[in-house]
Amino acid sequence: MNEVVLLTGALGNVGRTILSHLSDSYTWRLLDNQPPDSDFPYDVITADILDTSTVTEAVEGVNAIIHLAGDSQTSASWKSVLRNNIEGTQILLEAAVNSGVEKFIFASSNHAVGHYETNDKSTLSDPNSPFPLDGTELPRPGNLYGASKAIGEILGRYYHDEYGISVLCVRIGNLNGDSPPVDYARGQSMWLSNRDCGHLFDRCLQASYGYEIVYGVSDNDSSYYSLDGARNILGYSPRDNSAEHMP
Repeated sequence: MNEVVLLTGALGNVGRTILSHLSDSYTWRLLDNQPPDSDFPYDVITADILDTSTVTEAVEGVNAIIHLAGDSQTSASWKSVLRNNIEGTQILLEAAVNSGVEKFIFASSNHAVGHYETNDKSTLSDPNSPFPLDGTELPRPGNLYGASKAIGEILGRYYHDEYGISVLCVRIGNLNGDSPPVDYARGQSMWLSNRDCGHLFDRCLQASYGYEIVYGVSDNDSSYYSLDGARNILGYSPRDNSAEHMP
């Protein structure tokens, strides 16, 4: 395809997984704050997401952006998430609008709704339970990292409403390779397999939408999250279920 996609945070786990499945499907422009290993098969723009001039150049001529860059540590400080996750996302959205980018795909997180999962939470089978979450609920971040992702979603809402750019927020689950975590029930419920990850982001790039929030997990029996939005809006059709991949 001739569609040009800017992938920020390209050297992280999610970025590498996307590239491994979609390398030949798009023309990729990669940005990361770390230089790649010598054997990495792509050219990478090495720059901080707050480097406004480099970010402005990186978005020129781009059709879509997948924004993964930021501090992904759940223990990240407010200073770090303010700089790397909130300010960085705003700089990139502003540059995207100014350059006429059509789609902005924001890597949100399950941590944006982490406090729905409290120690006294209802079970998934309880009719009074808030689960499965479907993307229409208000954020309830479980940490400052999750709060920064919720703010990123709000920034996306503003830039869509104000400027018309298509924005999709993907609350990514637990990308843990081709096997879900064994002794971690929460991780099994929100597992996202590698091939489902590749397929999901392909659908993010192909589908039409205005502003949406969807969950990015596989078709897990015990999922806290509804896949109706991803299925109906994107045409996402996951192939994996954590219950079928346990050792």
